[in-house]
Amino acid sequence: MIKLTARSRAVNKENAPETLEVYAPIADRLGMGKLKSKLEDAAFKCLHPEKYKRVESEAVKKCDDRTEYINKIKPALREILEKEKIAPLEISARAKHLYSLYKKLLNCEMDFDKIYDLVAARVIMKDINACYLALGAIHQQWEPVPGLIRDYIARPKPNGYQSLHTTIVGPEGKITEIQIRTPEMHSHAENGIAAHWAYKEGGVNNKETAWVGKFKELTSVINLFENRIFVLTPKGDVVDLPEDATPVDFAYHIHTIVGDECAGAKVNGKIASLDAKLKSGDLVEILTQRGKKSSADRLNFVKSALAKDKIRSALRAKNRNMGAKNR
Repeated sequence: MIKLTARSRAVNKENAPETLEVYAPIADRLGMGKLKSKLEDAAFKCLHPEKYKRVESEAVKKCDDRTEYINKIKPALREILEKEKIAPLEISARAKHLYSLYKKLLNCEMDFDKIYDLVAARVIMKDINACYLALGAIHQQWEPVPGLIRDYIARPKPNGYQSLHTTIVGPEGKITEIQIRTPEMHSHAENGIAAHWAYKEGGVNNKETAWVGKFKELTSVINLFENRIFVLTPKGDVVDLPEDATPVDFAYHIHTIVGDECAGAKVNGKIASLDAKLKSGDLVEILTQRGKKSSADRLNFVKSALAKDKIRSALRAKNRNMGAKNR
């Protein structure tokens, strides 16, 4: 079993697939970007060592050049913001992790020059208002690339990630991604819900300890069962379901009324059919319709005994009510 910490023992060929299919998606859905990256890179290195070496070798050279460029434009970037009286708290360079880079290269004919966010400039501002002011100031100075502006503050990702992303034509004509966020957003992007545990437990030093405890709790459950999947609620709670479970199974696990009134579902932020097969790491949100009753056809696709029992119970109650009305 793999532990999701920086000190975990090395991922091996036996557990690397599990790392990519179960643990990395769970870390992602919990918003733990740093941990997700470490898990994916470790599994990538183990499963595809030759590809890993090739990507790493080329990335090191390219990243060094791009990092040098980001460091070179940092004074100009800081000057632009300070001129608008919105001094940044921090400006740094962020390199894309190898597995994420590899997946992107597959869609770009393995051409590193087409990866504009290989190394991005990360700007930390004091609050949300300063983030938007910074975005405007940057666009006044450097031309933004059309279609490559993302507002994850107004519309966060399903895992809670928030940031402003823009891609600009910077000095020397180099296309560069800039990410703008607050300290709280950055903490969540790096550590996800562990950031909230850390604040509750009394500070940054407890962050890793809190996550280790929570994950040990989770992995002990995962070890006990085979043919199970582990999906997430919008609040980050992990729900244990049988393999091939559907949103209806999930809904009944949350509450009988949620299951009965389930009218639709979103999986990873997108509308999904009620008979869709869920997989580990999915973020599931149930859409309800007040007064809606469960139907017999759902028995054809639900997988959990709990859901089947609840549906049959609802159907029996419905039949009893109809019988009473006909008397």
